[in-house]
Amino acid sequence: MLHYCRSESSSNMDERLIGSEEPKENSNNLMKRVLEESGKLWKVGFPSMLARVTAFGMFVVTQAFIGHIGERQLAAYALIQVITVRFANGILLGMSSATETLCGQAFGAKHYHMLGIYLQRSWIINLVTSAVLLPVFIFASPIFKLLGEDEEIATAAGYISLWFIPILYFFVFNFTIQKYLQCQLKNMIVGWISAASFILHVLLSWILVCKLNWGIPGAMSSMIISSWLVFIGEFIYVFGGWCPETWKGFTFACFLDLFPVLKLSISSGVMLCLEIWYYAILVLLGGYMKNAAVAIDALSICLNNIAWELMVFLGFLTAASVRVSNELGRRNATAAKFSMKVLLCTSLSIGVLLWALCLIFGHRIGYLFTSDEDVANSVADLSLLLSFSVLLNSVQPILSGIAIGAGRQKMVAYVNICSYYVVGVPIGILLGYVAKMEVKGIWIGMIIGVATQTCVLAYITSRTDWEEEVNKASERLNKWLLEPSETSYGKLSGETVNE
Repeated sequence: MLHYCRSESSSNMDERLIGSEEPKENSNNLMKRVLEESGKLWKVGFPSMLARVTAFGMFVVTQAFIGHIGERQLAAYALIQVITVRFANGILLGMSSATETLCGQAFGAKHYHMLGIYLQRSWIINLVTSAVLLPVFIFASPIFKLLGEDEEIATAAGYISLWFIPILYFFVFNFTIQKYLQCQLKNMIVGWISAASFILHVLLSWILVCKLNWGIPGAMSSMIISSWLVFIGEFIYVFGGWCPETWKGFTFACFLDLFPVLKLSISSGVMLCLEIWYYAILVLLGGYMKNAAVAIDALSICLNNIAWELMVFLGFLTAASVRVSNELGRRNATAAKFSMKVLLCTSLSIGVLLWALCLIFGHRIGYLFTSDEDVANSVADLSLLLSFSVLLNSVQPILSGIAIGAGRQKMVAYVNICSYYVVGVPIGILLGYVAKMEVKGIWIGMIIGVATQTCVLAYITSRTDWEEEVNKASERLNKWLLEPSETSYGKLSGETVNE
């Protein structure tokens, strides 16, 4: 009897011990999975952040040097950068996100030879697109005058716009090669090249603007040289044999299936353009305020800070796109969903930190870009709105990245149209002009639009059947798949190197 009781007691104790160990094991297993997934996300995200922050840093540095040349020149540069360049950047970056979807899913499915073909198709589509965009840069001055902007600012903007034409063609190749490399987890080289070019840009700008007094030509020449050095480095890396499985050479196969790729590219372009242009409207509307130069200068400084911070979260967008597209290509919906959760938590944590920093130091930001007291005070007055825009930007890009990874750009484009241009812009105009809140009113409307888009995308993402998305990705890849025997690599004249 005693023996039985001891045995029973021992058995119950064992069960309790096992029961207490299971949660611990599950907790340890979850922590291990989170750490592993975080490692994968940062492997893609950090180089992308580094590349984006330093690439955009070139624009900010150029703005800082031009800002000390004169108020009119700063306002003109702000118009070109925030409206014209962002217009072209949005289209070409958006068109390139189709490459991100296709290359990411193809890499996950181990269709390695297709990545080089998708890259070449994106070059063809983006070169044609850039040719269509070229007149916007050539005729920037009359366009701004037609829109009612200040005549002196519009004239100066037309001159600066011509200097941005080489940057337009830099976008064509830089965006697509980055998408191609990041899907293979080989984008660290892009990050380091971009960082080195940024340092060179700061040095060149100081020499050409401050020491040689070349003014705007000096500032813009520095940007052109530094930007194209990034492309040269990427070109050498891809063509030099560091991507042996995915780059086999030029092929006529890149001209096949251009139309369906173009359709996806247009959906991608519209999706991202609507996001990037959204804040550009803020600067355009600011041009109609009473003190247009101060309003444009203050808004452009705030938006440059938002955009620079956004570069960090666009790195997470890249990570979301790559991880989701890779896992969908591997037909692993569970891994894709887990990656989304880890990424959203990580990004939101960083967003809260940056939100707090903007609240604390917002009143000092303006002096980094200008010595004009009116402009600096106007920037300080907008710092609260700036901080909440930063917080929203820590979530919204991740949801867009998930959509890009799944190839759902068309759906996001519809959400963006409704959220931004049916909700955000009209409310901003009402608050800014009818309620006499001016710049603050316009910006509050913009924030409401972003918040609406974020909530809608969050709901759609949470209700998505990811097993179905796996099937859609597989169907898309199989539809456009070319077997290695169907492609001839080498010169476009038809010389066969590898069949």
